[in-house]
Amino acid sequence: MRGRFLLALVLLVLMVPRPAIAAPPPPDKIAPLLWEEGGSRGFLVILKAQADLSAAYRLPDKASRARWVYARLRATAARTQGPLLILLRARGLKVRPFYIVNAIYVERGTPALLREVAARPDVARLVANPRLPAGLPTPEARAAPQSVTTIEPNLTHIGAPEVWAMGYRGQGIVIGGQDTGYAWTHPALRRHYRGWDGSEASHDYNWHDAIHEANGDCPADSTEPCDDYGHGTHTMGIALGDDGETHQIGVAPEAEWIGCRNMNEGVGSPATYLECFEFFLAPYPIGGSPDEGDPALAPDITTNSWACPPDEGCDAETLAAAVAAERAAGIFTVVAAGNSGSGCSTVSDPPAIYADAFTIGATGRTDDELASFSSRGPVTVDESGRRKPDLTAPGVSIYSAHLFDGYATMSGTSMATPHVAGATALLWSAAPYLQAHLTATTYVLTATAVPIPSTACSSEGVPNNLYGWGRVDVHHAVTMALAERSTLVGRLCEPTSSEPLSGAVVLARSQTIGELWSTRTAADGRFTLTVLAGTYLLTTPQMTTTVEAEAGGETLVLSPCLWHLWLPLVLRE
Repeated sequence: MRGRFLLALVLLVLMVPRPAIAAPPPPDKIAPLLWEEGGSRGFLVILKAQADLSAAYRLPDKASRARWVYARLRATAARTQGPLLILLRARGLKVRPFYIVNAIYVERGTPALLREVAARPDVARLVANPRLPAGLPTPEARAAPQSVTTIEPNLTHIGAPEVWAMGYRGQGIVIGGQDTGYAWTHPALRRHYRGWDGSEASHDYNWHDAIHEANGDCPADSTEPCDDYGHGTHTMGIALGDDGETHQIGVAPEAEWIGCRNMNEGVGSPATYLECFEFFLAPYPIGGSPDEGDPALAPDITTNSWACPPDEGCDAETLAAAVAAERAAGIFTVVAAGNSGSGCSTVSDPPAIYADAFTIGATGRTDDELASFSSRGPVTVDESGRRKPDLTAPGVSIYSAHLFDGYATMSGTSMATPHVAGATALLWSAAPYLQAHLTATTYVLTATAVPIPSTACSSEGVPNNLYGWGRVDVHHAVTMALAERSTLVGRLCEPTSSEPLSGAVVLARSQTIGELWSTRTAADGRFTLTVLAGTYLLTTPQMTTTVEAEAGGETLVLSPCLWHLWLPLVLRE
């Protein structure tokens, strides 16, 4: 009897549920999502050493800034990645080093490897790299091309045709797009592709595919632009699409474009986004590597109608350094605010949350009512309280190019974003002195926007967390940029002689908006610097002085030169 009792007692004890043994928490450097999946789907190792790019802003033009930024980033990566790459490759792991963010992508891992890498003093953190659908807008309707005289009403609403009538159509400006890819032979896009000369195509330096696994209608590592979803083709059509015969759908119809595929049928990851950012900073040939990059071929503007949420692996900082690098190189990064709806603080995913990104919300096609889906600020995910979006543009029922030479109507902040990318192309074609000067460009675009007040979402009038500074008005922006243009002229000489000072750096910093313009003196010591009108702190090797740059004319800047050297400047017409 006693034996039966003991047996029953043992069975009873065994049947009592035991408390689950909690898994040990991840080391502080490992993202929770990554620890949860054990590294099996790949991850990014972010190194502690990140390049300081602040000196780039003192360089005189986009070309020199891009070269310097490219060299600085690559030098930082080369100096710091070696020991970790040796460790990872010794384990037989496939890796991809990045330089735009000093990081290494690892194709797979184990909890033990994650702990080992996180314990290294040269590693800042490890983040996940899952591949999940991006939740992109889908076509609402398909339609045939309209009549030859049709200009889409959303373009008229932002003043684009008035700028075209002034002779500015985006000439000389290149827009880079990273998205689901591009149907480059579409009639509205082919003639604007930088790789098309009118009879033949060259995709080197003009196209990159960051998708390395075959799926859908596009092959892996496609050697020519391809779109397996339609979203990228639609957004680029809004930025610059025009078939030259039957359809005018794009804001800047004489700008050019280059592209990078960052999503596989709408599925992206932090690594694919970084790969496209890196390609745009210094494009390289088909089948080539970033070592062959040429920063002289970087686009002027990038349009980014996508987001990288936490469940896709991005935390608040994952892409921040990449956007900052584009800005330091003089590339204007225009991004979608997101389609998370009417709640406050729904601008919550990279890259829309960043101060270095120009974030766009959506209004109606021909009215200024905020779209119900358009995400609002302030940004709280990084505890910054940053006001977003920066600007709004039409994003509801926008008609543009789609797959198979077709056209479709789509809605989203994805559609609003390329309006502003195209508007910036128009602005820079009209006022080249603003190109690569992103603080001044932002100032002009926001100062001339149609103001739309709001007190919602911790806002007080204009700017606010629904519309930013308002809805873009590119005609007003171009008019202001032309009217407020001012030229500083001068000549520098050696302090103890009348010999001209050649190659001297001249800096002019706006006391109003903080923008910095710079140039170097010519062989005869002369310099010319075109800026926005206003008060400037002018710095040369010989002096620092305050200068009032007057709108619509030239301002003579005094220097230590002898008077007879100034006479030609004073007497010239």
